[in-house]
Amino acid sequence: MFSVLIKYLKETNNEKDRSSSPNEIQSPVMERNPSPPPETADGEEDEDLDAIGDTVYSKHWLFSTLTRLINMVTEHVEEDSEGQMQLPDDEEEALCRVWDMAMDKDVAGFLQEFKATDILLGVIAKSHCPRLTEICVGILGNIACFPDTCVTLSQNEDLGAVLLLLFGDTDPPTLLETSRLLLTCVSQKDVCSLWLQRIRQQTSLCSNLCFIMCSSTNTDLLEKVGELVDKLFDLDEELMKSWITAQPTKEDDEGESCLDVASCLLEAAKQLRSESPDGLEVYLHTLQLLTTIDEGIQVFAASDGPGKALWDFVCDVVCKDLCQPNDLPVVMQDQKSILVSAFSVLHTLYRCQDQWCSEMDTNLTLIGTILQVLQYFSECKEDDASKVDTKDEQLQVLAEITAEFLADICNQISKDTVADLVKRGFLTEKTCFIAVGGLLPNYKTSVSTFSKID
Repeated sequence: MFSVLIKYLKETNNEKDRSSSPNEIQSPVMERNPSPPPETADGEEDEDLDAIGDTVYSKHWLFSTLTRLINMVTEHVEEDSEGQMQLPDDEEEALCRVWDMAMDKDVAGFLQEFKATDILLGVIAKSHCPRLTEICVGILGNIACFPDTCVTLSQNEDLGAVLLLLFGDTDPPTLLETSRLLLTCVSQKDVCSLWLQRIRQQTSLCSNLCFIMCSSTNTDLLEKVGELVDKLFDLDEELMKSWITAQPTKEDDEGESCLDVASCLLEAAKQLRSESPDGLEVYLHTLQLLTTIDEGIQVFAASDGPGKALWDFVCDVVCKDLCQPNDLPVVMQDQKSILVSAFSVLHTLYRCQDQWCSEMDTNLTLIGTILQVLQYFSECKEDDASKVDTKDEQLQVLAEITAEFLADICNQISKDTVADLVKRGFLTEKTCFIAVGGLLPNYKTSVSTFSKID
């Protein structure tokens, strides 16, 4: 691979001056738009020959940057192969340009054609430099954004092995880019099965992701890891079953049990509650996926499991964060997606809470929130009655989940609890009629709870 670079550089040196990294470059920001490398001093024809595809990016500049990177790493290995390599500021800025450039399809294809994956993997393995590893993985992540280059990149077995092992790293930026790269790959249908096979074989990935979820306070990292785990569980139910039933390991220092997958998901959700509503929604959806399999329900039903803690947390989120008695309809409309996941989780936990709760802990505010959702749905149906093709499927699902949840509650609710609901203003004549309308015709036996109210 290095010979290709050297050959190209010798040829182009006869045509134009050797170019290097830009002299005036702003501090690199991950999301910033890329600036083109320095233009050649010769004519337009030379510029066209040197341009990568239809871009203004220079092949020569890119080769020069990769060559300097190779030389820099080679010198480091010869001098101190075990020590951490220091990345000069100018080289960091040049590599950040490559990182940005790789978001262009032509550049990504060009990098792939000249075996940039192998070069970057070699750098990751030899440099022992966190910032350089982050940049290299970031470049690979951008290359993987395009289907064709993602297929070629994914077929590299060395990349598959290195990428999964990188989740054992301790550097948050590197972990973020690693998570992004893996999520990008598993989201591509042509290579999804290949990556899932590798993930099943790499047993350390589960424990490494659990450690990140239960110990990290980095919002961006927790969000991306949550998206990755959610995607993996959505794609592969067998993988989800194997991870949820995996036996926790012991901590070396304190001898305490490592948290299981469900507990780690809960811990990450708590961390993101106030920092990232979108991240919280992702984790609640992942927890919802766990409630769709028997193995997940068994974990939540266990007396020493995370069921009670999850119940308390989701109840608090629903009643304090997502729904308030005086909320405008638009608020409920905006929250419907996360409410579907939240109520699905709560309904499953309600059905198995006898295992970890001696007496049913009736949450009056939660019941009031359920009635509020059903009222909102009823009003939406009335508003849409005269409209064509306005059915909101997600809102319909939310109404069905809350109605079924309310039916289960009504089958066990006491007269004293009903009286308390009336006193607190949660159960009025209007909400009573709405509740009956939501329960009929599927839950006739539960309607008797409301038919006895004076």
